[in-house]
Amino acid sequence: MKQKLVVIGAGMASGRVLEHLLEQDRDAYDITLFNVEARGNYNRIMLSPVLSGEKTYADIVTHDDGWYAENDITCRFGEKVLNIDRAAKTVTGENGTVSYDKLVLGTGSNPFMIPLPGHDLDGVIAYRDLEDTERMMGLGEGSKCVVIGGGLLGLEAAAGMAARGVDVTVVHIMGHLMERQLDEAAGYLLRRALTDKGITVKCAANSKEILGENGKVRALLLDDGTELPCDLLVMAVGIRPNVALGQGAGLAVGKGIHVDDQMVTSDVDVLAVGECVEHNGALFGLVAPLYDQAKVAAQTLLGQSSTFVPKELSTKLKVTGCDLFSAGDFADGEGREDIVFRDPARGVYRRLVIKNNVVIGAVMYGDTADSNWFFGLIRDKTDIADIRDTLIFGPAYQGGTPLDPLAAVAALPRDAEICGCNGICKGQIEDAIAAGASDLGAIKATTKASASCGTCTGLVEQVLAVTLGDDFVLPAAASICGCTDMTHEDVRRMIKSQRLTSMPAVWQECGWKTPDGCHVCRPALNFYLLADWPLEYRDDPQSRFINERKHANIQKDGTYSVVPRMWGGITTPDELRAIADAADKYMVPTVKVTGGQRIDLLGVKSEDLPDIWADLNAAGMVSGHAYSKGLRTVKTCVGTDHCRFGTQDSTGLGIQLEKELWGAWTPHKLKLGVSGCPRNCAEATCKDIGVICVDSGYQISIGGAAGMDVRETELLIQVPTEQEAINVIKAVTQLYRENAKYLDRIYKWMAKVGLDWIKERVAAEGDALVDRLELSQTIYRKDPWAEHVTQQAERYKPLATLSLEAAE
Repeated sequence: MKQKLVVIGAGMASGRVLEHLLEQDRDAYDITLFNVEARGNYNRIMLSPVLSGEKTYADIVTHDDGWYAENDITCRFGEKVLNIDRAAKTVTGENGTVSYDKLVLGTGSNPFMIPLPGHDLDGVIAYRDLEDTERMMGLGEGSKCVVIGGGLLGLEAAAGMAARGVDVTVVHIMGHLMERQLDEAAGYLLRRALTDKGITVKCAANSKEILGENGKVRALLLDDGTELPCDLLVMAVGIRPNVALGQGAGLAVGKGIHVDDQMVTSDVDVLAVGECVEHNGALFGLVAPLYDQAKVAAQTLLGQSSTFVPKELSTKLKVTGCDLFSAGDFADGEGREDIVFRDPARGVYRRLVIKNNVVIGAVMYGDTADSNWFFGLIRDKTDIADIRDTLIFGPAYQGGTPLDPLAAVAALPRDAEICGCNGICKGQIEDAIAAGASDLGAIKATTKASASCGTCTGLVEQVLAVTLGDDFVLPAAASICGCTDMTHEDVRRMIKSQRLTSMPAVWQECGWKTPDGCHVCRPALNFYLLADWPLEYRDDPQSRFINERKHANIQKDGTYSVVPRMWGGITTPDELRAIADAADKYMVPTVKVTGGQRIDLLGVKSEDLPDIWADLNAAGMVSGHAYSKGLRTVKTCVGTDHCRFGTQDSTGLGIQLEKELWGAWTPHKLKLGVSGCPRNCAEATCKDIGVICVDSGYQISIGGAAGMDVRETELLIQVPTEQEAINVIKAVTQLYRENAKYLDRIYKWMAKVGLDWIKERVAAEGDALVDRLELSQTIYRKDPWAEHVTQQAERYKPLATLSLEAAE
């Protein structure tokens, strides 16, 4: 005969208890499930994407009505439990009493509400459940909200509302955000990222009173007298275990409901799991230990031997799109040393705390790919003396030679957490693989790993690769070429972090398999080095394609095309005469007007190039770089000079932009357009960077294409003045130069890093980016034609003319 099991609380921990119980013995219990919310188990961790609009409630439901029905669970949702009678072994809800043989408490926690004057006003809420989320989603664009609390929940609430157009201010009493997980430097980076998203952040700010009007919140008053107006005030300042039912039933209670190693309370027939419990003085808020508790509780209910052992935990989070990781002790202390790595361009920060050659703490911001490896070093107290010099760069860079990228994952123990959202460890994924799961989709379906936020997808794929071996092909970024296993991104990181300023240095430090590279990697390395170290590195012509070596485009018959630059598409009668004279003099067979508002001289012989360049130089014309991975053209309309619809001087702006950017090498060709009004005659919305002039200023958009791929640009920013437009375009050009993969157009780069990231970086580092571009342009803003005419003309003459007779 089945025993009766009553579960109070349909949260993530109790839901996992039911899953384990039903997996092992579906017939052990008749189950009744109470929940004060009018719904079953859903993934509370994913409420933030629901708030921001990335997901819907349906997307985060863990157990739907069909699941409960299929498993014959009696659901009493939307019903509050009033009393537990341990002597009679009954639970009384608002709609009646039910008896039990075993009882599981999963009552969770209550949000802490600071007892400020006015905390009971309408419009003062916590951030805990779907109702709170829906209340925030109800704010209209332009509404004001104040969030008290700069921890994870508060920041997720702020970011979600900001994404919906709400004006959000975060008030935090401590000196930096997420002080329990991050040190001051990482907290600063997080604050900057939030500010770039339009969120106002006030740290070291103390709330004094919540002000109201007609019973509804209107503002938060700080102790310095500042008033922060708001239509909604969200308190996200912590949680407290919900012990009321346990306390009322006479169970042993401290900060939480006391449980032993089997998750049994002071009553042998009552178990407790989740945020409501206290185990050996510890409380629990992260999902991983809650899921461990659930597994132990299920085994206890089935009479099996099991013990809950809290593990040393790391915190790996994604806050408002920023990856964070912290583990161990990273506070200041005697005998401790720091190793710090910063990459301002990518917004990456790493800090390791070392004591006696052992890593005792780690903080990472922006790039947490190696976090499991660092956590293993902390947990195992590994001696790092031999790898100290390269330790900060992660497992792939130890000893100066890239190691097997799967080695770190292979070394992880079975209990290493892989999926933080769902508390899935490596061993569970291995077991699923052993049971037949052979790809990412099957792992998601059977274990839920990688099924929530997706951050752990790469790790899950690596576990698949390690376990299945050759039977699994790991989706991986392609290496630059056969000379190395490293990706473009890996090499750029090494060039920056190790200050590699020459090709031999790259080949040596990155373990190139060939002595001096190949035709594939050398052009990429040449660009990365000149972009990152313009003063230290000297451009290598032999690492360029033929067009860039000859400064002209080779045609199918071996002749070349010559395109002089016409600033912003503007020319003069003198320039046109010089072009006509050159065409006649060098018997150019084709003279064509290009789509970029220039004139192309097609069919020029190689030996004539220096002479035709010299003639064009004499007329004041320079190379149009029509052959280069660099600025090609800035196409313009006539703007206010002649057009009755023009709103700004589009031609003048185009000329200025071309004169600022010409000569700059970029990952791929770069085309700009400036239209003087929204009629867009210069076709700016299909250029790499486009400007649409409007009455109020300049709309700058990026990521267009009109070749094999057709893309419309996306708005980067609107600015009121011409100089601001120039500065933004120079900044985004430099950002593209510093971060894009070689041969990626802007639209491909943008698809990888995201337009929001580009906006953030341009806003945060605009002046510095412009300065770095200007530094590079002191080297490269010059006419290669003139240089070749005066210094290298002999190179263009044929070694011999085989068609001539010997006497000739």
